[in-house]
Amino acid sequence: MGSSPRSIGSQGEDYSASYLLKHGYSILARNFRTRYGELDIVARLGDTIVFFEVKSRRGLAKGKPYEAVTQRKQEHLMRAAEAYILQNGLKEYKLSLRVLSIEMNQAGEVVRIREFEGPY
Repeated sequence: MGSSPRSIGSQGEDYSASYLLKHGYSILARNFRTRYGELDIVARLGDTIVFFEVKSRRGLAKGKPYEAVTQRKQEHLMRAAEAYILQNGLKEYKLSLRVLSIEMNQAGEVVRIREFEGPY
């Protein structure tokens, strides 16, 4: 198991997808790219489409994962979510933007998963 930021991010997204499935979500898309940026996970729970930004870190030396979601990042996520909704004809659903914050130990094991609903 690598420890590059990309591999940590991919590992966090895999944990997140499993976590969401266990909590009743249907995964509609992963790593959906738009000109505004990427949506890590698009999921549905009932009549709500949820756009998840996944932030993962090993250790907290650089702060908690969710703290990396800046105002600018939130604006890009909202634009990307709007593009997804338009492209997929999902205007009839409720929408939610959330962050999944994945804290791992140095061995790559998940220590804590926290979910935050926007606005932040």
